Amino acid sequence: MAVLLAEEGVLERCLIYATDINPAALEVAEAGIYPRERMAEFSRSYQAAGGRRSLSDWYTAAYDGARFDPALKRHLVFADHSLATDSVFSEVHLVSCRNVLIYFNRDLQDRAIGLFRESLVPRGYLGLGSRETLQFGRHAEAFEAAVAAERLYRRRT
Repeated sequence: MAVLLAEEGVLERCLIYATDINPAALEVAEAGIYPRERMAEFSRSYQAAGGRRSLSDWYTAAYDGARFDPALKRHLVFADHSLATDSVFSEVHLVSCRNVLIYFNRDLQDRAIGLFRESLVPRGYLGLGSRETLQFGRHAEAFEAAVAAERLYRRRT
C-alpha cells in the first residue's frame, strides 16, 4: 500500500495503520524484511495492483532476504488490534481487510464490518478479499459496491 501511494505522489500526506492481533506478524511487517523467494510473488501482486515500476526499485536484496526502503515506514503505524474485542481504531478513508473475515463466524463478521463502518468517513472505501462479501451481513445497506468484482465497497453517507 505504501509503495502504491508513493507512486501516486500522496504518501507524504497519508498515515497507514497496519494492524494485526498477532504480535509476531506485526514484528515481521515492521521490520520490512522478507525471504527472497517471496519477492516474485510480491512482484506479481504489485504489477496486478497497477504498479508502475519494478517492485525491486523499492527494496534492497542481500543474502537470502529483501529489505523494503525504510522511508516507506515513515507513514506507517504498526499496532495490535483485535476485531473480536477492540473498539474503533481511528477515522479513516480506506480499510483493507483482505481474507480475514472468511475465518470468522457470522456474528464476528458482523462485528468487524460494524467496526469498519464506524471507522470509515462517509464515502470511505472498504476492500475485502475475493471470497468475502457484505451481501448477507447486518451492515450490507451501509455500503454500496464501488467495484463489485474486486470486492471494493463505499460507505454510504
